[in-house]
Parts: sequence; structure tokens; C-alpha cells
Amino acid sequence: MTMPPAPTPDERLLDAEVDIRERLGEYPLDFASLLAISNIYRAATAVRRRAERGVLAQADLSWGGFTILWVLWVWGEMETARLASECDLAKGTLTGMVTTLEKQDLVQRTRLASDRRRVRVGLTPAGLDTIERLFPAFNGFEGEMSEGLSDAEKGELARLLRVVTTNASGR
Repeated sequence: MTMPPAPTPDERLLDAEVDIRERLGEYPLDFASLLAISNIYRAATAVRRRAERGVLAQADLSWGGFTILWVLWVWGEMETARLASECDLAKGTLTGMVTTLEKQDLVQRTRLASDRRRVRVGLTPAGLDTIERLFPAFNGFEGEMSEGLSDAEKGELARLLRVVTTNASGR
């Protein structure tokens, strides 16, 4: 039987990791991968929850709403299919979120003259003002979440997560 690797002396395990090691330690599993991937999920969930309760609540935005504003700010107005893809949302989910943002006067939809079935979404002046005002605070939040990591460690973390993202996307 394969036991999970022992933590290094300076490594502080999460309670869930301790529980996993105790409960599943006798199974012949790839514990290094199990812990790496489960910690990606835990970290993403914790960061998202904290962002929504803190910096995003100031603008009455969900994580998804913020993501839509950010994508439109960086890449500009785009069709809904591409926006859904860039935000990693189902088109139906995107439609509801865009409706909410539209009610807040943060985005606007326009139908393409060439094909009235196709819709483009763009920031309104209020949406542009919101994202330009909010993003510096959000970036400060990102700094808080990565506190304790050197710039080199942040770069390595980003590189490693790109590998996992590439593997997950099947590219």
C-alpha cells in the first residue's frame, strides 16, 4: 500500500488534507495529484467567496458579473458566444448574468444588423467607470491573497497553474 508523502517540517497541512491522509492513506492512490488538484479547488473557492463578500460586494457584483465586466474591459465589446467562452460560462448562465448587469446599467446588448439573432455585449459608461474604479481594489485583494509568496513564487505558481489549465482544457 502507498502512503501519502509525509509533509516537510515547514509544511502546514490543511485540516482536509490531514483527514484525507488519515482516511485514504492505505489506498494505492496518487496522493500528490489528489492533494494538488483538491487544493486548487479549495483555493479557488475560498478566494472567490472572500472576493464576493469583500471587494465585489462594494459594487454589488458577483464573481461572474465581475468577470464579465473585466473581460469586456480588457477585450472590448464582443458577441455573446465569445463572451461566454472567455468567461467560462454556459450561454444560458451568461444570459442571466448579462440581464442582471444590464439592469444595473453596467452593460448593454446590441443586435447585429447583419444577423438579428446575434447579440454583442459592451460596457456602458457606468460599467466602464465601475470596472476602472473597482479593479485597483480587486488587484489589492489579489495581493492580499498571495501575501507571503515572493514574486518568483507567484510566477512559479502561475506557471504551474497554466500547466493544469492546459491539461484540463485538453489542449
